[in-house]
Amino acid sequence: MPDREQLNQVRKSLEDWEHNQLKKTLERFPERQEEFTTTSSEPINRLYTPLDLENTDHERDLGLPGEYPYTRGIHPTMHRGKLWTMRMFAGFGTAEETNARFKYLLEQGQTGLSVAFDLATLMGYDSDAPAALGEFGKCGVAISSLKDMEILLDGIPLDKVSTSMTINSPAAIIWAMYIAAAEKQGVRPNQLRGTIQNDILKEYIAQKEYIFPPEPSMRLVVDTIEFGSNSVPQWNTISISGYHIREAGATAAQELAFTLADGMEYVRWGLQRGLDIDDFAPRLSYFFNAHNDFFEEIAKYRAARRIWAREMKETFGAKNPRSWLMRFHTQTAGASLTAQQPEINVVRVALQALAAVLGGTQSLHTNSRDEALALPSEQAVTIALRTQQIIAEESGVANTIDPLGGSYFVEAQTNRMEKQAYDYFRRINDLGGVLPAIDKGFFQSEISDSAYRYQREIDQNIRRVVGVNAYAEDKHFSIPLLVMDPQGYQRQVNRLEQTRQERDNGRVGQCLDRLRIACQGTENTMPHILEAVRAYATLGEIVDVMKGIFGGYEEPTWI
Repeated sequence: MPDREQLNQVRKSLEDWEHNQLKKTLERFPERQEEFTTTSSEPINRLYTPLDLENTDHERDLGLPGEYPYTRGIHPTMHRGKLWTMRMFAGFGTAEETNARFKYLLEQGQTGLSVAFDLATLMGYDSDAPAALGEFGKCGVAISSLKDMEILLDGIPLDKVSTSMTINSPAAIIWAMYIAAAEKQGVRPNQLRGTIQNDILKEYIAQKEYIFPPEPSMRLVVDTIEFGSNSVPQWNTISISGYHIREAGATAAQELAFTLADGMEYVRWGLQRGLDIDDFAPRLSYFFNAHNDFFEEIAKYRAARRIWAREMKETFGAKNPRSWLMRFHTQTAGASLTAQQPEINVVRVALQALAAVLGGTQSLHTNSRDEALALPSEQAVTIALRTQQIIAEESGVANTIDPLGGSYFVEAQTNRMEKQAYDYFRRINDLGGVLPAIDKGFFQSEISDSAYRYQREIDQNIRRVVGVNAYAEDKHFSIPLLVMDPQGYQRQVNRLEQTRQERDNGRVGQCLDRLRIACQGTENTMPHILEAVRAYATLGEIVDVMKGIFGGYEEPTWI
């Protein structure tokens, strides 16, 4: 960074430029608007110079790629050595339909699987449960038993492909089904690679797909961490997710702060269990949103790596450098997609994906142009995948490491994001921590205020959205949409009934009884869940046992 004499020279040059050049130009050609802001409504200066980095220390705050504090990336060669994993989110209808989509995407060059589950599965219901009526296969694939998981993964080489599963409250059960299905393929647990989202805190904060109260839910998360560390060592047992926090209306700084606060809370619970931080921290991963503001998103990712490295090393005392690394997946912003002029969503997604790559993501999902209207069609998802491949193979942005590092603007934004995150950490601590802050509605209130402000800016034409309140067109745009098998639901219900009839129901009952006893005590529940799954106990049956011990959860009435 420049020394004091150099900074004084920059300051003098800036003052001369403002007086002699800028003032005359503004008199003749006023700027387009009085104030420029980010997507998060943060003000943007006209120009950034070394003066904006006056207190930045290169070694302390930036360093080099692959070295603490990892601001510039967690690997010494980043995407010059290995491209990010292209992991397209997929799931709809029956296990057969989604299995076919998986195989298609792998043939098209996708390098990892990512499973979306339907709402019934996310909420722990079997497909034929009365509460699940009308939800079959609409936002993901329906998985009610090991039989469904076997079909979902049929022909997929699980010892070679890494799989991410977006599942939270019943994550331990769905993970057990994956492990059991792999065993039937002859693949051992220690060969499996992948991620379960398993981030229950963000469900209470933003997405609301919870089943049990916070404390027993956190116990189940720690059970998976402990089991994974001992038995499935290559698996990431949590993907701490800011994505859904952002989709609910949070700003970039709120997404950053709330997500990292959740991550540190999981670390505390793991330590309270008696786990060694260096045994489980290297398998924690993150999941961020890539929204519209190109530079703000890049700064968010860079700040996230720096904060996490510092907190893991200095606050939690992790000794293994792998515990300091923030590895993260990115998905482009679903909330930014428009039903109006859906073709132009391709442009939004390309810019968002580019920001994720320049920000140093380890894996990436690009949304399809039609997702504001329906689950993605095969044509739309191919374009979304090709978007990543063009960035990787044609754009040149993966040819050098952290190409925007050292930019006055990007570094100033990174510092701003870091400061805002620590301001939020202090407020959360003042409320007693993450769980008390959830109980008091702090996160929910902050997000709802931000979402309201953002929508108001659109409604008042302060913020322009192309195709919505700018350059809108009356003509109807028609694009092909996904059509699911109309017989899929009946096939799913029939298979579920057949599974219940053909399994050893005595064994199922014994497994569920042992699980019930484990839930009443303090032992790890994962081995008992796995045994119940192997016996073909259904998702709903296992969840019902847990509900009988843990109870359900309803959000407090302050909302």
